[in-house]
Amino acid sequence: MAIPQVAIVGRPNVGKSSLFNWLAGRRISIVDPTPGVTRDRITAPVPIGDRYLELTDTGGMGIEDIDNLTADVERQIQFAIDRADLVIFLVDVRTGPVPLDDEVTRRLRGLDKPVLLVANKCDSPHQEEQVGEFYKLGLGEVVCVSAKQKRGKDALLKRILKLLPPADWDAPAKEVESAIKLAIVGKRNTGKSTFINCLAQEERTIVSEVEGTTRDSVDVRFEKDGKTILAIDTAGVRNRGSLRSDVEFYSLARAERSIRRADVVMHFLDAAKPVSMVDKQLAGYVLENFKPAIFVVNKWDLLKDKIVTGEFGDYVHKTFPSLDFVPIAFVTAKEGKNVQQLLDLAQNLHKQAGTRVGTGDLNRVIQQAMLDQSPAVRQNRLPKVYYATQVAILPPTIVLFTNGPGLFDPTYRRYLLKTLRDHFRFPDVPIKLYLRLKSQAPEEPVAEPATKPKRISRARATKKKAKEVGELWDDV
Repeated sequence: MAIPQVAIVGRPNVGKSSLFNWLAGRRISIVDPTPGVTRDRITAPVPIGDRYLELTDTGGMGIEDIDNLTADVERQIQFAIDRADLVIFLVDVRTGPVPLDDEVTRRLRGLDKPVLLVANKCDSPHQEEQVGEFYKLGLGEVVCVSAKQKRGKDALLKRILKLLPPADWDAPAKEVESAIKLAIVGKRNTGKSTFINCLAQEERTIVSEVEGTTRDSVDVRFEKDGKTILAIDTAGVRNRGSLRSDVEFYSLARAERSIRRADVVMHFLDAAKPVSMVDKQLAGYVLENFKPAIFVVNKWDLLKDKIVTGEFGDYVHKTFPSLDFVPIAFVTAKEGKNVQQLLDLAQNLHKQAGTRVGTGDLNRVIQQAMLDQSPAVRQNRLPKVYYATQVAILPPTIVLFTNGPGLFDPTYRRYLLKTLRDHFRFPDVPIKLYLRLKSQAPEEPVAEPATKPKRISRARATKKKAKEVGELWDDV
């Protein structure tokens, strides 16, 4: 059965996003005094005992959006209400009932589903005495909470649990946690929200020509081939020096966090526009976090008759020389062209990032790489690798025990990384490569190999050559 849906609604600035973050246990929605910050539906799974519900944050009812997106925001609110099994109507105890609360009440009164009236900002027992005014709304008992002071959570969760559908509607907890996470990132107006709506087969996020329409990071779950996929729509990235408000700063921070928690990052580029410095900075951040990535060239229908994919692909790889291993996909999200192939590619990258290679094979490849191309002598010392082992996956993490990490220059490290990609089943994902002194423990705990690594022997014909180049020594 479907997981129960709980929507939080109310007028602007009553603390809906604060309540949402508090119940979700982490900062997801942007919280700011500016009215109308939340526009899209923001969702998160929330455990209550051995049950799960999906909580939805919504925009403020009755506000005039400064970018003329009021109708879009209201439509998103209505989608949340229509799909909810329970609606939380949030009010502000400090202001008491206001005319907009009456408007929200009229909108909710005809629903054939439970509505739970919750008074927020009850920071002290004295303020709880003021909730009597809200009984005139005719929605029954009022639950008092303070998201800021973290008061009343247990009482609220018990009340929610009582009003939810029967327990057999709940999805298993592992289904909620097992999704592959795809972060959709890029500059403004590259078609990220259009792509999300194409995946969800519905108007899941607001699509507009107005720059900065998306502000929060929006999680969208869907099923493909029996697997759960979580797509994270993010705000369009701008240069930090161009941020004009706290909201834009928070949007950038949410986008960066989405990259950190993603399994695969889809970096959207506009086919009709050149790659910018913002794209380069964003790609650098993806690389710093060792995330499998795909360059997604969207709106390809605008250029397909003017340039071939190979030429554009060369342009992208020349622009991002340190990411030449990252695959490129050409899509038209508005028409859904190549979207399914893109999802298949993302799942393949996730599988690559989870690959583990045998210790013996790894050592043989490193040995051959150093025989084929020796590192330069530095400080009158010949760089040597004594032993190699893979210590982690997601991303593949490899430690080389050497006679001095500083003896290996960046160019030679890139050569070793390329060799590893060419020989093993992770050609398209970043690899963490640590170089350590032989007596120095790695930063991450080394996993016990499944089998005892074989000692490496060299043929007599290569002994003379091996003494003249960097080599993989036997004295492990």
